[in-house]
Amino acid sequence: MKKLTIIASIIALSVSAYSQDSLMNYLEIAAKNNPTVLQKLAEYEASLQKVPQVGSLPDPELSTGIFLSPMELVGGKQVADIRLMQMFPWFGTLKAAKDEMSLMAKAKLETLRDAKLQVFYDVQRTYFELLKINQSIRIAEKNLEILRTIERLSLVKFKSAANSSVVNTSGGSMLQSSSSGLTTSSGGMSGMSGNSAGNPVSSGMNSTPMATSGGSGLADLYRVQMEISELENNISLLKNQQLTIAARFNSYLNRKPQTPVHLAEELAADSLDIPLQIVSDSMLQHHPLLGMLQYEQQSLDARREMVTKMGYPMVGLGLNYSLISKNPMLDSEMNGSDMVMPMVTVTLPIYRKKYKAMQEEVKLQKVAAEQGFQATANALQNEYYEAIQLYQDAQRRVKLYQNQADLANKSLNILLKSFSASGSGLTDLLRIRQQMLDYETRQIEAITDNNTAIAWLKRLMAHSQIP
Repeated sequence: MKKLTIIASIIALSVSAYSQDSLMNYLEIAAKNNPTVLQKLAEYEASLQKVPQVGSLPDPELSTGIFLSPMELVGGKQVADIRLMQMFPWFGTLKAAKDEMSLMAKAKLETLRDAKLQVFYDVQRTYFELLKINQSIRIAEKNLEILRTIERLSLVKFKSAANSSVVNTSGGSMLQSSSSGLTTSSGGMSGMSGNSAGNPVSSGMNSTPMATSGGSGLADLYRVQMEISELENNISLLKNQQLTIAARFNSYLNRKPQTPVHLAEELAADSLDIPLQIVSDSMLQHHPLLGMLQYEQQSLDARREMVTKMGYPMVGLGLNYSLISKNPMLDSEMNGSDMVMPMVTVTLPIYRKKYKAMQEEVKLQKVAAEQGFQATANALQNEYYEAIQLYQDAQRRVKLYQNQADLANKSLNILLKSFSASGSGLTDLLRIRQQMLDYETRQIEAITDNNTAIAWLKRLMAHSQIP
């Protein structure tokens, strides 16, 4: 028995630890399996392959010519001619090209970081939405139990009113029989007046209490049942929303939509734990979108240097080898000796319009990149202030609705005791029950907004729990 208790305790601790770390586990899964992240990773790896492409020399050119009829020369007969040529760009051109591609690869790496941060934010935001729906269902089910308690009390009240009406009806019938007996023994005129005076009193005693108390109790019961039906419909709606959000959550992890999502037991409010000014400074220094644009500007500087040097001559070094056979008619030491001729080739970039146009293109791209950097920084600043507003507003609402929910709960307990004792105050009881449901739901929404705002701020400052 003791071993079973220990095993059960270990399992409970494991489940609790798994629930607390479930979000971290889901972030790790998203980092490994999310299609967008994998796409950006493949693009980054592909961009790295461009560096050796642009940093290599042009392929050497080998040309061969064979004489179908050997050409007569002084020192023999030329059979074939072989030429090998290697072109060399101007000094520093290849280095500038490699620098450009390396910087563009770094820009791709920043887009990969941004994609991971966005996926992490989406996973956290959707996880908090699932927690909100889960907690809202629990709150609604708790309120459903309260309504069922009120329904039972209303039913008891209705039955009590019906029983008292039956007692009043029986008493009124006995009183009417006694009055009839007295009327019969009296004279005619007095008996007629006794009957006419006794019927209204008897009618009032018999019908009015039953109609009033029974109708009111039944109406209260119907009102509570309507509230129960509406709350059950809201619970069904929340469960449908839960399935939809769970499918979206699984899509970020590249899993099947029906895969179960393990959630924490409670939705607790996170804390930022860092000054807001640090968030702004870190955002402007480390945000991957700004880093990407900075690398693009640096790559344009390298491209401008490369384009400038492309306007300089290219030098080619080569070797020409002539294959010569012997001439039997000649008696010379050079007869049949092959010829080797070194060669130098220089390109003449005299058509300057295209080079000037290339330089102007790079200059305009640099201006566009600078303006893009400023526009992105402004957009991030706007996002920062929106996130700050959401964060501060959520913190105020968490405190407000916590206090309001506590007061509404106390009021509900008081009215519930009063209703069970006296059977009065159903309208106030239902109203305060609805207020408590609204406050608890709004508190959950405020906590969700708080946690989402913190995840948003961490996304802006390029902070990630996963390396």
